[in-house]
Amino acid sequence: MAGLGRGFDSLIPTELIDDEFDPTALEDKKESKLKEIKLDDIVRDEEQPRREFSAEPLEALAASIKEHGVLQPIVVTKEEGKYKIVAGERRWRASKIAGLEKIPAIVRTLDAQNRLELSVIENAQREDLNAIELATAYAKLQNQFNLSSEEIAVRVGKSETSINNTMRLLSLPEDVKKIMVKERLTEGVMRPLVSRDEKEIKKVLPKIISEGWTARKVERYFAQNKKKSSAAAIKRKANIKDEDALSKKYNADARISGRSLTFRCKSGAELQKLIDRLKK
Repeated sequence: MAGLGRGFDSLIPTELIDDEFDPTALEDKKESKLKEIKLDDIVRDEEQPRREFSAEPLEALAASIKEHGVLQPIVVTKEEGKYKIVAGERRWRASKIAGLEKIPAIVRTLDAQNRLELSVIENAQREDLNAIELATAYAKLQNQFNLSSEEIAVRVGKSETSINNTMRLLSLPEDVKKIMVKERLTEGVMRPLVSRDEKEIKKVLPKIISEGWTARKVERYFAQNKKKSSAAAIKRKANIKDEDALSKKYNADARISGRSLTFRCKSGAELQKLIDRLKK
């Protein structure tokens, strides 16, 4: 399985899966040939982790395809009379834009887990997925197919720590994840927000976007605020002792705020008594 993490060594990706990973691989080698398949006979895989396809890069790829053709075949499986994309949805979309009727393809025999793994591998190797899409794909491999973080790491050629850190992004509030995708914020800059309260996140997120904060600056921001909060807590603890002592001494509710001392009385009579005491 070690070969899975090495990327695509060939233009025709038929060696991505070894026999242990995919029992159908040997049969595919015997029967699969490069085919020209009608674009209308091909459908996307709704379980494909990638959801965002930027228009400008697609147009650029379409222009290249018009001039040079599709240099790397897509990988598909045949289901219910149609061909479902395993790898190469971007090439398929660009070919449509380019006005092609057919596209070169390798037909494979894969189950749902194999398809998802291949999609993750292809997109992760090329860094086509945003961090939320990648985290969602990892979570599917873990939850739907019972793969451990270590096993996923082997599949995609990354460290187990990297897999776990990416999946932690899924704990962010839904609207924050949407903003992350829309603003193309990196995993690094968002990771310090994972364990934060939603109010804290909403407070710092606009600054990250408008000022282009780095991950280090986000971490520094929270570190400084932690020091301020700790100092304020210590000061408040000391104030509470003084407030209790003053409240008892003058029989009124004492409050210390910054450099101010305030007494609250329940009635006009209590206020007058307090004034008399303070005059003495």
